[in-house]
Amino acid sequence: EEADRILEEIAGFAPHEATAKMQKIYTEPIKEELVAKRISELKEKSSIVCASLTPQRVEKYYKTAIDAGLDILVIQGTVVSAEHVSKTREPLDLKRFIPQSPVPVIVGGCASYASALHLMRTGAKGVLVGVGPGAACTTRQVLGIGVPQATAIADAAAARMRNLEETGNYSLVIADGGMRTGGDIAKAIACGADLVMIGSPLSRAKEAPGRGYHWGMATFHPDLPRGTRIKTDVAASLKEILLGPAFENDGTLNLCGALRTSMATCGYENIKDFQRAEVMVAPSIKTEGKIQQQQQRVGMGS
Repeated sequence: EEADRILEEIAGFAPHEATAKMQKIYTEPIKEELVAKRISELKEKSSIVCASLTPQRVEKYYKTAIDAGLDILVIQGTVVSAEHVSKTREPLDLKRFIPQSPVPVIVGGCASYASALHLMRTGAKGVLVGVGPGAACTTRQVLGIGVPQATAIADAAAARMRNLEETGNYSLVIADGGMRTGGDIAKAIACGADLVMIGSPLSRAKEAPGRGYHWGMATFHPDLPRGTRIKTDVAASLKEILLGPAFENDGTLNLCGALRTSMATCGYENIKDFQRAEVMVAPSIKTEGKIQQQQQRVGMGS
């Protein structure tokens, strides 16, 4: 209820104390009336409202969210299975829940062909792809799991086509994390993504609530934090980050313009066609011919 005060506190924490203090803040119980209030406030300002719940909280809170005007429900965890397993409560069966949901459901994460196909077969409208690539995520170090994002996206795209052949349903592949620049987004689409979900680039907007900081949903886990608070600084308005005009040359502004230009340069008119672009692994792509930029620490050498 005092969001601004709490966000100011989080922005003021020293690095060595941020995790412990955020864990304490997030022990505050979830208030259903506040969930409904926030969704209603968003609905007043936006035509589409999307909100996320972890699998163990879906059954308890999804009706409150939908009644308040929710348009899209995201069921999200580090890795999600079609049947959430719990010893303390009735498990969530996605194969049962999703077909009965009155709103479209997106699920994730996953990072392999088999896991993506597993989630797509539940009837999910979209699948979040990515385990650990996010700027604030430490899952790969804490749990020792993860797949390079380009490979994960390509494998999920293959699962999407398999699911389409089997069921006739096209489940959107949503690249989740690991994208900072317009070039990163273009590469994700070329690897097979239909959409991208970005966090740290948007946290740099003047309108973002984090006061120049960014953290993920597992940063404050009470038993095993799998993320950290990172400083991203405030760079520009949300419009400038998404639509430009850009006043920096590092690809972090005008993300949509960069994607359009990348597609046009490669000769493609739309996202679906761009997914067929030739992709190669090129470790030297950021260094080839860039000696002056590296020496002067500008552009691609900064």
